[in-house]
Amino acid sequence: MRTYVALLYSITLGEGRRVVMSDLKAMAEGLGLKNVRTLLATGNLVFESEKISVAGLEERLESAFEQTFGRHVDIIVRAAGDWRKLASGNPFPSESVEAGDQVVVRVMRKPVTEDAISGFQAYAAADEKVLLVSGDIWIVFSRERPSSRLLAAANHKRMGIGTSRNWNTVRKLAEMVAQ
Repeated sequence: MRTYVALLYSITLGEGRRVVMSDLKAMAEGLGLKNVRTLLATGNLVFESEKISVAGLEERLESAFEQTFGRHVDIIVRAAGDWRKLASGNPFPSESVEAGDQVVVRVMRKPVTEDAISGFQAYAAADEKVLLVSGDIWIVFSRERPSSRLLAAANHKRMGIGTSRNWNTVRKLAEMVAQ
């Protein structure tokens, strides 16, 4: 058995309707996934499965989600070792200690290229930072501005399928897969 992390993109089902984590857990268990755990109410799963391709897990989870909840949601899966590598590769350690909710990684299904990230960096304010690490996009958001141009620029059309998690969540998920 191998441990995996699954991240759901935007799990709002409609006005005032969110996915209940116990229902999400039951859906994953219905696929035969073992030791299924959730973190927060934002679509974070940790589970164990027989060795299978990450793409196969993503496809199975997305299909089950659509059947269970009535809408498609992109789901990004990483093996536990890959998740620990992502967390240990945080290029903003001091900012993460000071404001873990302002440091975010956009976890990508397919790695982003240097060419794509250079155009994206143009949307950063003077007090924001953007770095590409192993195909994922790390961002330090401004504490001074309530909204960032980076949020709109990091869409699926421009960057590809991905979903963002702040440092606090990344760290907690890394702790969960280390157990």
